[in-house]
Amino acid sequence: MTNLNIHPSAIIDKTSNISKNVEIGANVIIGANVTIGEKTKILANAIIENNVTIGANCHIYYGAVIGSKSQDLKSDDGESFVIIGDNNTIREYATINRASKNGQKTIIGNNNLIMTYSHIAHDCIIGNNNIFSNSVNLAGHVIVENNAVIGGLTGVHQFCRIGEFAMIGGLTRVNKDVLPYFITVGSSAKIEGLNIIGLKRANFDRENILLLQRVFDEILIKNPTLNLFLEKLDEFKKTKEILNLKKFLKDSKRGVITF
Repeated sequence: MTNLNIHPSAIIDKTSNISKNVEIGANVIIGANVTIGEKTKILANAIIENNVTIGANCHIYYGAVIGSKSQDLKSDDGESFVIIGDNNTIREYATINRASKNGQKTIIGNNNLIMTYSHIAHDCIIGNNNIFSNSVNLAGHVIVENNAVIGGLTGVHQFCRIGEFAMIGGLTRVNKDVLPYFITVGSSAKIEGLNIIGLKRANFDRENILLLQRVFDEILIKNPTLNLFLEKLDEFKKTKEILNLKKFLKDSKRGVITF
């Protein structure tokens, strides 16, 4: 393969598909059936294992490992995948595992920042515009919606879901679903308030922010049961955000973190 942007020490499987203007650094290893989109940069010592698709304009830093086999002891030996979208930044030594079962996928959307030493386990589904701070660890089958911020050294239990525009403080232990729009913090995690700064930065209008603040003041601070939470939400104006909260609660399988 002749390409001035590929370091001669890189090892690239002949079945891989490397697009134009891709930069590949020293000692990078790229396995079988890998696709790399245009203008993606892969820095030295990164490893892209088998069955990985990476979109355009991604930046993968030193020593990251993407597509390694699931650490689930129940995983089979079938063909599983990692699918990564466009404009993602994956920092040093982050790890992303393939799905655990034949034909399944670990999926990461677009415009995510995944910082150093973070781990995304098998079968996770990550949306768009999320920020994972250093050493965030997601167990298997975790879902992260869009525009969430997860603080450093946070651990997320398998099958948990993190809602859109959620903010999770550093060192938080997440063992239930994390509500959208609110700030969740602590080793015994609880909601501490509305993610006002995040919502303002996302251009939420004042009326919707005030409505979500009422949800915190009138419902969440009383630490309701799931059924009571849903009942109380019926008393609020049916905005997109309120309807999304109701759907999130109805879809929850692990229960949600509250006050």
